Parts: sequence; C-alpha cells; structure tokens
Amino acid sequence: MAIGLISNTILRPYCSSSSSSDDDDDQSVIPNDVLVPLTIFDKAAFDLHVAVLYAFNPPMPSNEVLKEALSKVLVHYPHLAGRFTTDNQGRTCIILNNAGVRVTETYLPTTLAKQLPFHPSKDVSHLLPSVEGIEELCQIQLNRYACGGLVIGLTSHHRVADGQSMSSFFVAWAKFVRGLDVDPLPYHDRFAISVPRNPPKVEFDHNSIEFKKTTISPDTTPVFSSSIETLIIHYSTEFTNKLKAKVVEENNCNPHQRFSTFECLLSHAWKKVTQARGLDLEECTQVRVAVNGRARIKPAVPMEYFGNLVLWAYPKLKVKEVLNESHAYIAKAIHDEVARVDDKYFKSFIDFGEITKGDEGEELEATAPEFANTLCPNLEVDSWLRFQFHDLDFGGGGPCAFFPPNIPVEGLLIFLPSCKEGGGVDLVLSLMPEHVHLFKQISHSMD
Repeated sequence: MAIGLISNTILRPYCSSSSSSDDDDDQSVIPNDVLVPLTIFDKAAFDLHVAVLYAFNPPMPSNEVLKEALSKVLVHYPHLAGRFTTDNQGRTCIILNNAGVRVTETYLPTTLAKQLPFHPSKDVSHLLPSVEGIEELCQIQLNRYACGGLVIGLTSHHRVADGQSMSSFFVAWAKFVRGLDVDPLPYHDRFAISVPRNPPKVEFDHNSIEFKKTTISPDTTPVFSSSIETLIIHYSTEFTNKLKAKVVEENNCNPHQRFSTFECLLSHAWKKVTQARGLDLEECTQVRVAVNGRARIKPAVPMEYFGNLVLWAYPKLKVKEVLNESHAYIAKAIHDEVARVDDKYFKSFIDFGEITKGDEGEELEATAPEFANTLCPNLEVDSWLRFQFHDLDFGGGGPCAFFPPNIPVEGLLIFLPSCKEGGGVDLVLSLMPEHVHLFKQISHSMD
C-alpha cells in the first residue's frame, strides 16, 4: 500500500498570553521545567512504548482541528509533552519542559473499509510512528484515507502513564475537538498517591514479586522466541452471557458470590490456552493479572489520576485443576487472588518504594516480561474492559475498530470491548504457532 507522508512535526502544548491568568486555579497545569521523579509504580511498569490503533469512519474533523485540540489538551497533560532525564541524585525523572509530542500525518489513496478489519497477520507498521531511538514520550500518527476515514496510531511510554490514564487523555482530546470542557480534570499529584506510612512497613516480598535481581541466574533466564503468533478471538455478548450463567450454575453452593465478566472470560481463556499448550497435568501454571489501585487504596485515588497505579495478582493452579475443575472454581481462584491486592498490599508497596530510595548500586528491574519472551506455562493478562477507550467521539461517532497491534510476548492476553455490532469482547493473545490451531478449534467450547 502506497502511503503519502504529509508532515512530521513536533506539536507543543498551546500557549497564549492569557492562559496563565485563566489557569491560576487549575491544578492540572504544572509549571514548566519541573522534574517529576518516577514513582515506584512507574518503575514497576513496562519499560517500553505501547502502541494502539483507533479507526474512525467518515465524517471526521480535519487534521488541523484535531491538532489544535491536541495542542490545547496537552496543557492539562504536561507529562506526555515532557522528556525523560535524570536529576542530581541519578534518579530517572520526567522533565515537564513542553518539548511536545510528535505528530505525523499521512494519506492513503484507498478507502478505510477496504483496509478493515484489523488483523494481527496484517502489517500495520505504516500506520504507527516508529519508536526506534526516539526521545518523545508520546507520538500520534493521523492516517487519512481517500474516503475521509481516519486511523489514529498512538505510541506512549508506559512508565509515563497506564492504560486508565491514556484512555482519559484520549477522551479529553475528543472533548476538546467537540468544543467541550474536560471535567473532571486530570489529577497529577504523584507525591500524594505514594506517601509512605511513618514508619514504613513492608509486609510483602516486593523485591521478588514486582521486581527481580538484575543478575539473572541460568534457572530464571527467560526464553525468547521470534516465532510468536498473535490472534484475535471474538466472544459475542450471547456467548459471554451463557458463560456467566454457566459459572453461576456451577457456583450454586455460594449464591452470594458473583464473578465479573473479566473473571469468567479469563477462567475460560486460561482453560483453553492450557489445553492448547498440552502441558503436563502436574505442572503449575500462573496468571499475572493487572490490578488498578485507584479504588483499592484508602482513601481512594481519583480515577483521573494520571500516571501508573497498577500492581498484579498471581493466581496459580496445577494444570490438572485448570483443565478438570469447573469455570467457577477457576474464576474463584482468580477472584480471591485479585482481592488480596488490597489497600494493605498497595501501602506495603509504597513503603517499599520509600525504603529503596536511598539504596545505592543497581536500579530495580521490573518483572514485566520483555518483548519476545515465552511465558509458557504462565500467562500475562490485562483487561481494558473498564477503560474509556470506547467513549471516544471526535464528532463523527465512536471508533469502528480498536486494536493493540504489537504484543510479541507469548502468553500475553488483552481483553478489549469489541467494536462489532452487538458488542461483546475481543481477546487479543499471542501463542506459539504450534498451539494456535487447537486453540482456535476449542476457543468457544464450554466443555
């Protein structure tokens, strides 16, 4: 597909002579050149750019309108327009210097309808900004089609913000395009959300749960593979409702316990991936489940907090349990482990961050998997089902497609709200090629 490059520029936050007086009471606006050290939650996040593609059918506002609104919304999200640096203590920081985000504009001489649906086997790299050797923390590519449709390609560094934060940013951008105010504004007090107790009290082994030793022994060296296959499985609303009803029926001994859509679907996916992998029945399999701390920390942190505030639960079972026990049994194992990542756990992690501030020597290394890792027999799971991605409306309606195009980690699963008519859930996952065919065959079997 021939693609025409229109422009490739740095877009800086909007500045006007009246903005300073207008924003005196706006706590989302932070003075320039402030150094913001990474929090302990930032350090635990993936150290890489996360890519997402959004497709919108015509009509869509012009690129100029989109860029003008983007410039204005960046005033309220200064971290995205900043850069990584180090302070005089050698700590990694974000400098809020308004250096800007990179905006690339392209033109494709075809219709969007001919290019959809997105599929992992398609090469979509031309729709995304390159992340090789860049200093920008956020990049946006506006891919305009002959029909007027638009695909927005985004990359943002995960140590700046998590998925909840980036979904809020996108919704705010769309509101600016439509001439609406952003309400509520983002909450930026990273210090306030990570204040340790006095004295600090570390109650869990965070040095080996969220972080690992920088010297890796032969027994813990990750397995890398260049032959990982990514696929998308659609679970309709009808399928999801049947699955949830099945879980309720299986759990009739405890009628007061209810499981979420995510817990039910993950119990199903865990079963099917484990079966497709052909694992030994006595082997253990573990799932690393992302847990949003905003509602778990007491007092609760505003959902508008912009940064990282995620830890992980680790439900673990034997293969024979995953294969032979009921969906409700698996869902309960997931639910119980997620419930343990509570206020006490988050407070312990914050205190761990405080006591490691003065440590000299090697920096903490997160246990988040690297690209090309093979996690088998384990899984890494993210749910984007409660994010605001699908509240996006730039004036022509919500996205007609939504896809994280680059997840080359075997065993990584992402649950997304589907853009298909009728809704449902899309599961994006990566597996070894030899496991893909069987997984596709059994992915909708509830046996």
